[in-house]
Amino acid sequence: MLLDTASLYFRAYFGVPESVKAPDGTPVNAVRGLLDFIARLVADHRPDSLVACWDDDWRPQFRVDAIPSYKAHRVAEFVSGDTPDEEEVPDTLAPQVPVIAEVLEAFGIARVGSPGFEADDVIGTLTTAATTPVDIVTGDRDLFQLVDDERGVRVLYPVKGVGVVDTIDEAAVLARYGVPAASYADFATLRGDTSDGLPGVKGIGEKTAAQLIGEFGDLAGVRRAAEDPTSSLTPSRRRNILAAADYLDVAPGVVNVVRNVAVPDGLSGALPRAPREPGRLAALTERWGLGGSVQRLSAVLAGND
Repeated sequence: MLLDTASLYFRAYFGVPESVKAPDGTPVNAVRGLLDFIARLVADHRPDSLVACWDDDWRPQFRVDAIPSYKAHRVAEFVSGDTPDEEEVPDTLAPQVPVIAEVLEAFGIARVGSPGFEADDVIGTLTTAATTPVDIVTGDRDLFQLVDDERGVRVLYPVKGVGVVDTIDEAAVLARYGVPAASYADFATLRGDTSDGLPGVKGIGEKTAAQLIGEFGDLAGVRRAAEDPTSSLTPSRRRNILAAADYLDVAPGVVNVVRNVAVPDGLSGALPRAPREPGRLAALTERWGLGGSVQRLSAVLAGND
């Protein structure tokens, strides 16, 4: 099981009231919500291993260089040099993220990022290398491109908390979007995604993108059709696709997850039966008032749910 951790702690933050606070009054709703999410996911799905995948860089430079608008609307402060731009995060969430990292480490739950890459790329890399079935837990549709029935790769897409999830397999991707999972990235490139600042091709929405992929096979086939005056493309679609050539040259490198980023050698992600650092976990639990959530996750990990 691979967790798109930021997706889940944002969901926890907005789903658990800010009235859930540490003894000193600091909100810990995202911390407690995420721990409860993990407990529920492990209890419901019983993975053999679990990795909390991390955004070491939520807006990688290689994607910004290709498409400057990539996630630009979510930047709180643009930073020069090699330092990542600061993401716009609610004031009461930002301080909880380091606490989440500490608690996961004290539990002994693997937390993996890769410098210069997003959690999506870590997930893509670990999924590609996996020799067993993989459940990806995310609210990010971009990861639908990794779904693969033959390899047992599916996405658990939260609908309500994480207790209710849509299980996204190849049939689900096809039913939702009219394209196979292997074509999802090409489909998303044509359609664009305002939530990520990707413009897409003018005049091409979901239905048209699916139709084009269905007719011409993939993005390369769509582009070849646009360059072929005898193809069945309408004049307006041909013009729009040709006009978007610069975007289409670089967008696949932004939309496709990277599948070979650097991750720790020998990573197993084996679920800990007991906290790796019980003293540290106890101190964090007391400091941040995490008692119930820590107890629930500890019980699930020990097999006493």
